[in-house]
Amino acid sequence: MPELLDQRAEGLRSMKRVATLLFLLMCALFVFSVLFQERIPALSYLKSAAEGGMVGAVADWFAVTALFRHPLGLKIPHTNLIQRKKDELGASLGDFVQQNFLTPQVITTKLRQAQLGLRAGSYLASEKGSAAAATQISTLAVGALNSLDDEQVLTVLQVLANDYVVAPEWSTTLGALGQKLIDDSHHEAAVELIAQRAGTWVSEHPEVFLDVVSGRSPSWVPQMVDQLLAQKVHQELRGLLFAVANNVQHPLRLALTDWLADFTVAMQHDPETINKVEAFKHSLLGDQQLRELAVRGWDSLKTGLIQSLQDAGSPLNIALRSALGTFGERLQNDHQLRENLEERLVSGVASLTEQHGAALAGLVSDTVQAWNPAETSEKLELQVGRDLQFIRINGTVIGALAGVVIFSVGELIMAISG
Repeated sequence: MPELLDQRAEGLRSMKRVATLLFLLMCALFVFSVLFQERIPALSYLKSAAEGGMVGAVADWFAVTALFRHPLGLKIPHTNLIQRKKDELGASLGDFVQQNFLTPQVITTKLRQAQLGLRAGSYLASEKGSAAAATQISTLAVGALNSLDDEQVLTVLQVLANDYVVAPEWSTTLGALGQKLIDDSHHEAAVELIAQRAGTWVSEHPEVFLDVVSGRSPSWVPQMVDQLLAQKVHQELRGLLFAVANNVQHPLRLALTDWLADFTVAMQHDPETINKVEAFKHSLLGDQQLRELAVRGWDSLKTGLIQSLQDAGSPLNIALRSALGTFGERLQNDHQLRENLEERLVSGVASLTEQHGAALAGLVSDTVQAWNPAETSEKLELQVGRDLQFIRINGTVIGALAGVVIFSVGELIMAISG
């Protein structure tokens, strides 16, 4: 930006020099023609051209200069217009922008002509575009996660968990779910697994039974008796567990099913059972436990998300790029989807323009009004001053031509009348 301003300033100075040199040339031609007019009568035409050129140059210099400052520092009326009319200029410029650019009709037409949906689809469908978009989304997401106040997040999570997890009654819901599982015999797999695992553990740890029996039998009982008793208990328990695991109709298994069925019904209809389940829930998920759970959960989730978002090769980023690419292909191929999205975008932007167009235009006028008058004049002169110097050049040339024509017409009238 500074380089561009320097280029414009140099261009303005260059054109000013050209216009000034042309004016000085007219002055020099005028002096020359005055000095040698008596010797060379034809120089009268040159003198008239020089006079017209000087008048045109001075007049147009005055007109151009009067826009930006007082000519020669003289506070002549209707000069220094930009600085004096800065606020009115800003207001007019703001109105012009609002009436000609910030209207729903103009915005709607331009957006529809732009075919943003097709362009976005083409961009996202390309590998480079989907990767760039995924990177931008990941960067924004990481920034958002890092800017979050963890204490506030934890407070919100705790409130949400309390309102939607702890506060609602669990007993009736769990009872109905358990009853459905038992009615559909889904509990059988769990009973079989538990019985098998328990039987396997019992088979692999016979010494535990010997320790238990030895520790509980009187000291006068022979050790062999303890061993035989422990071996018997071990074998019976192992056999019982494997029998329960392998026989769906085993009495113990049937009894367990009946007990579970009765308990699930009680969880739904028995007030005492419901109160006990709810009391257990609150003891399990008290305020402190709930907060600790929220802290661990949020810390793990936040850390995992940030690491995945920052790793371009993570499954999350790969999935994000794939999803963006797929969405881009759909935008290209699905005319209805593209049209719906574009229509929503156009409607939204048009609505915002209608509601806030005046405020956006006011930004232009407020900015101009906030400028220092001299700064405003300088900015505008840098923008248009170079082109305005052509007015001085043209005025000089046209003035010279007009001087010659006027002098020639006068000479012709005198010749005819004489």
